[in-house]
Amino acid sequence: MDLPDLWFVLISILFIGFFFLEGFDYGVGILLPFLGKDDRERRVIVNTIGPVWDANEVWMITAGGAIFAAFPQWYATLFSGFYLALVLILLALIVRGVAFEFRSKDENPRWRRTWDWAIFFGSAVPALLWGVAFGNLVEGTPIDAQMHFTGNFFDLLSPYTLIAGLAGFCVFLLHGAVFLSLKTDGVIRQRAEALAERLWLVVVVVALALAVANYAYIDIFDEIGVNPGVMPVASAAALLSVGYFLRQKQFGWAFAFTGLTILLSVATFFWFLYPNVMVSSTDEAFNLTVNNAASSQKTLEIMTIVALVFVPIVLIYQGWSYWVFRKRVTVESRLEY
Repeated sequence: MDLPDLWFVLISILFIGFFFLEGFDYGVGILLPFLGKDDRERRVIVNTIGPVWDANEVWMITAGGAIFAAFPQWYATLFSGFYLALVLILLALIVRGVAFEFRSKDENPRWRRTWDWAIFFGSAVPALLWGVAFGNLVEGTPIDAQMHFTGNFFDLLSPYTLIAGLAGFCVFLLHGAVFLSLKTDGVIRQRAEALAERLWLVVVVVALALAVANYAYIDIFDEIGVNPGVMPVASAAALLSVGYFLRQKQFGWAFAFTGLTILLSVATFFWFLYPNVMVSSTDEAFNLTVNNAASSQKTLEIMTIVALVFVPIVLIYQGWSYWVFRKRVTVESRLEY
């Protein structure tokens, strides 16, 4: 495998890790005002992700840095074309991070409710826009021969990208609800379990709509024909398995299979995209590919050595932090947030 191809795969893995970890993070934040009926219950919900939410976002930062270093042309076109959308995501994440730190600084109920809704919006906006962004990568955006984005913000909104955004949003909601069923107890756990079963049906419907949209709005049929391939079928099977495990009250397996659904879905998007990194809706000759958007061979060699040294350290540290905070959070727990 050539180094540009290798780094395309590594960036795919970084986004898979980000959506798996930050996916339940977003879902918990969106569900916070609805599953928590009073301040004590909402503090329990926040504390399920309080020790890990910022570490989860490291995957996004690392993925962005990897794109910048490995595929500078991709980074330049992506961040200039998606500038407003990415700024909205960044502002939402800033508000969300501040909310986690500020909500417990004052016992005034209005103060805490305000920050709880800030966590909601700071989770909901990225959850929706990430799906829209990935939909644009596959469907295509106006790019000229100089690799310049020639459209505007509203060119990023189409039926296909909105369906992709809604699909991502709903999957994150389900992932978060199942996570809460594992990390809480008592009445919050009961609400999360009941909600997860209802959300699963919604996700199945939206996933079916996205599958139809893949054939209706992008040229997948020309590339792969009627047979969607192993990964999309496996992703659908994983999602259907979630429903089985939810009905069997096996929420650990349900969480594993929501994670597998995310893994296979994101892998499918990158599989559809390859060998492109951005598709031009102006002319396919203007597509950015793993070759014409890549850094020099020397840069990629240095990056590979650095990744081999530091990525295992990050994985070990993050695994250890999840092990330390593995127990359920209850109203009797010592609540920090």
